[in-house]
Amino acid sequence: MLRTVKPKNARAKRALQARESKEVEDPRTAIFVKGTHAGEKVHGAMKELMALKRPHAISFSRKNAVRPFEDASPLEFWAQKNDASLFVVGQSTKKRPDGMTFVRTYDARVLDMCEVGVDKWVSMSEFKTPKSTPGHKPLMHFASELFDSHPRLIQLKSMLMDFFNGEVIDSVCLAGLEHVISVSLAPTPPSLNSATPADTLQASTSKQDAELPRVHVRAYTVRLLASGTRTPRVELAPMGPSMDLSLRRHAAADPEMLKQAMRRPRLRKQDAAKGLGKKRKNVELDEMGDVRGRIHVAKQDLAKLQTRRMKGLKPARDVAGDGDESDGPGQRRKRRRSE
Repeated sequence: MLRTVKPKNARAKRALQARESKEVEDPRTAIFVKGTHAGEKVHGAMKELMALKRPHAISFSRKNAVRPFEDASPLEFWAQKNDASLFVVGQSTKKRPDGMTFVRTYDARVLDMCEVGVDKWVSMSEFKTPKSTPGHKPLMHFASELFDSHPRLIQLKSMLMDFFNGEVIDSVCLAGLEHVISVSLAPTPPSLNSATPADTLQASTSKQDAELPRVHVRAYTVRLLASGTRTPRVELAPMGPSMDLSLRRHAAADPEMLKQAMRRPRLRKQDAAKGLGKKRKNVELDEMGDVRGRIHVAKQDLAKLQTRRMKGLKPARDVAGDGDESDGPGQRRKRRRSE
């Protein structure tokens, strides 16, 4: 039996309600954790990523001896305590120098992980251009077909989309698109260019992972200039940071946990009605969005309906008298009273 936590006051009740499942999720909070030896390059890259992620970012100032691929219990504890679902762990060792690990959690449990190496990094301060406002959603651009075919790059694309995605919005204001994050790949080897999507899905060996191209992450500011028409002319200016990443270790998500994390709530009535297409006879939607149908049954003869044989439903027996007809219950009572 699962343990249920009952709030002791109104403040604890509001905190528990804020962590419940929602139809529209809140922006994901990312926690930046430095290992025992992070290095200057990893520290600067994490600082720049945190600047792009603000205000939904938490930085741990102290160094922590955490190894996500060996023991993920500290991350699950921090995820539960801070209500965070993303982690960026920086660790530099002799075997894997300048490494960053992106960790994604679900229900305070580690879902999947992806480790990258920071090969090259250029700070924002090197670009003397205007910067974007913190808290604005970026426009994501992935410039390769391998992000939709290769399993390692599909995972990285999903990680970056969840990391930079902010609040869920219904419409986009053109002036609100202040910066663009472009993710591209270095020249891919011939083995990946000639492979079909079915073959790339089976690419899971360490040799094939070592042949994966570098990932280039670039950030640009958007400038809307006059064009003489209603649509402005768009120009991109480098904003920074600029990073070159190489894929290293990874941990795939558990199928059962991934299926549970990908569950979606039931559609609302107006959304489900759009999916029905042309209106069908005797089919309608209730307020919860469930499809209900009406069935017409022919007229039935209730005299032939089989019911339970009860004593009260049996036909009355004829009482044999001395030529007199049986009296009703009212006449019997009168006779007893007269006698």
